[in-house]
Amino acid sequence: MAEKLEKLVEELSTLSVLEAADLVKKLEEKWGVSAAAPVAMAAMPGAAAAAAAEPVEEKTEFDVVIKETGAKKIDVIKVIRQLTNLGLGEAKTMAETAGSKVLTGAGKDAANDAKKKLEEAGATVVLE
Repeated sequence: MAEKLEKLVEELSTLSVLEAADLVKKLEEKWGVSAAAPVAMAAMPGAAAAAAAEPVEEKTEFDVVIKETGAKKIDVIKVIRQLTNLGLGEAKTMAETAGSKVLTGAGKDAANDAKKKLEEAGATVVLE
């Protein structure tokens, strides 16, 4: 059992920060838990008041995700190509696939700009 866990730790150590964050999200969704809150409270029950006083770190990286292409699919494909430098076929596939990430780990301004351009083209977009 310990050997199996060591092997798993080694494999997880090869993940990038974005891949690790994505893994955490997927595990939280699958198991219906939150990895952050219970750990912080269990580790330092006496420091809960102090932790509440600390400012919440503002998110600096965002994923731009298409939820729905809308009626102007060609316009959305054009914007995707501008934002990503993808070819026509790849951009078309991305536009037709709900939940596609157009940009990953983008800064706040770049993500908001991309969202605005995609929404102007007719797509429904969220920042994650």
